Amino acid sequence: MAKSNVNFKPLADRVLVEPAPAETKTAGGIIIPDTAKEKPMKGKVIAAGTGKHEEPMVVKVGDTVLYGKYAGTELPIDGKEYLIMKQSDIWGII
Repeated sequence: MAKSNVNFKPLADRVLVEPAPAETKTAGGIIIPDTAKEKPMKGKVIAAGTGKHEEPMVVKVGDTVLYGKYAGTELPIDGKEYLIMKQSDIWGII
């Protein structure tokens, strides 16, 4: 596992993801208010566990991943919001 700037090490098959910022404008230039913004469904892997014996880790630190809209649990670390989720909650690597 590569070294990240966050002092947090997920265990087993868990992954710490920094969600991508929510879109603030539509393609047509309309500004989206905070109350109407969709939760992002992609983010960057900040830290990853070592995996399980029967399921090795496929994602690694630095990967950009897609995940379900309600996947993971919000976890504040050093004043920043991250998501902690199992590798199986990740749909794929971009």
